[in-house]
Amino acid sequence: MTAAPAIELRGVGKRFTKYDDLPLLITSATRLQRRHRRAKLWAIRGVDVEIPTGTSLGMIGRNGSGKTTLLSMMAGVTAPTEGLLRIRGRVAPLISVGVGFHTELTGRENVYLNATILGLTKKQIDQRIESIVDFAEIDAFLDTPVKFYSSGMFVRLGFAVAIHSEPDVMIVDEVLAVGDLGFQVKCLERMARLVQGGTTVVMVSHNMGAIQRLTPRVLLLDKGAPVFLGTAEAAISRYHELLDEDPDTEVDLSSALRHERGTVEMVSVELLGPDGEALKQVRSGTPLTVRLTARALAPVTEVVVGFSLTGPDSQVIYMDTNASHPFGRMEAGEVAAFTMSFAAALPTGSYSVSGWLQRSDHRTVLARSRHAAFFVDGRPTVTGAADLRGLISREELASEVSEAVS
Repeated sequence: MTAAPAIELRGVGKRFTKYDDLPLLITSATRLQRRHRRAKLWAIRGVDVEIPTGTSLGMIGRNGSGKTTLLSMMAGVTAPTEGLLRIRGRVAPLISVGVGFHTELTGRENVYLNATILGLTKKQIDQRIESIVDFAEIDAFLDTPVKFYSSGMFVRLGFAVAIHSEPDVMIVDEVLAVGDLGFQVKCLERMARLVQGGTTVVMVSHNMGAIQRLTPRVLLLDKGAPVFLGTAEAAISRYHELLDEDPDTEVDLSSALRHERGTVEMVSVELLGPDGEALKQVRSGTPLTVRLTARALAPVTEVVVGFSLTGPDSQVIYMDTNASHPFGRMEAGEVAAFTMSFAAALPTGSYSVSGWLQRSDHRTVLARSRHAAFFVDGRPTVTGAADLRGLISREELASEVSEAVS
């Protein structure tokens, strides 16, 4: 007989009512009758998914796609407007920094309060508090009121309590992004062990590396609806296709540049692999080519092309132009392609490339492309802005050298 799933959603949706009123001060001062203008807003709708016991599910999507609303329903914070949502077992939610903490109480007192809410007895908490404090790494502040804690300390303590409550289901929102890199890695490792031990984990994150590492199955949401459910690799690729469908995004250039409209239009921007195929996901170190296609609407004497590579933290990793050797003239109606080749020597994460055309006067931008998003599947131990392919080795010292050092 097949075991019942830990989480079951059938046609789940959540609708909010939006009220548009005049400000209270104005209505009071003018003694006007208050009139409510109400609008129905579906934050999420049509979710059908089963999550078996002892498995993990990732949820990804752009801001406003309904991820947090769906997690809140799973955590019991809010009820669905329609559909069936069933959770089997004890739930440990971690969906917002500091939720469930009483700011006037100390860290120690909040451990007992939160762990009791999650179903532990005082005896169980007494047995585990030392391990909780060790995991959170806040022993020096344990007896300090949490109102003096940083957001990172909140996350450390909240996560430590949650994992030590031995939940049947653990629900984690983007809160782990608040912690430092070392703590994030430790949390992901612990959640992986929880899954191996039979806990069901649901995680929302914009960190595609963390999603790929912990959740082999991923639900992609967009504009309040599920659009894909499948492997992490396929979901991440589909996510980047959605990002590519966004309107043109401005390239971060100097505000001193003049923007000239109606001279050149950008036709497309593509990211191509070694065989010329369009890619959305690559292995670290893969040779790539960015190709911009543009059409001249009016003659341009000389053309300068620029490219920009942006990393997971929205910081520009690389930017370059051919300003020192502009391309020749483009006639009205002419279509031309411009390329830049590079190796994706990058750590795991989501990246985007974009380009622009400008005049050789270095002051006039003619056209900008949208961003072409892609995901790099890098080496798991590498972090930072680039993967320099460093080689770590051990060198055996001669016995006399070893003795001199000691």
